[in-house]
Amino acid sequence: MAVEIVYRSSRDPEQLFMDKAEADRHDKMLELAETLGEVLQQAVPELGEKLAEEVSIYMARHRDLFAKAFKSNPDVLSSLAEDNAEA
Repeated sequence: MAVEIVYRSSRDPEQLFMDKAEADRHDKMLELAETLGEVLQQAVPELGEKLAEEVSIYMARHRDLFAKAFKSNPDVLSSLAEDNAEA
C-alpha cells in the first residue's frame, strides 16, 4: 500500500495538490484575487460581489500578463483576448 502526501489549500479547502509549492501559489493567487475584488467593488459599487470575484480571480490567474501590461506593454493582453475567443 502506497502513501501519498497531498496538500490542501488553506483558502480553498476542497482543492488538493500533490506539491506544496503549487498549493502555496494557489493560496497566494486567491489572496490577491480577494484583495482585487475588494478594491474593484469599492471603485465600482455597481459591479456586484459575484462579478467582482470572477474578474479578480481572472486577473490574479493572469497576473504576470497584467503586470507586463501595466508596465507599458499593453499588447501582451491581446494573447488573453485570443485565448478567450478560442474557448
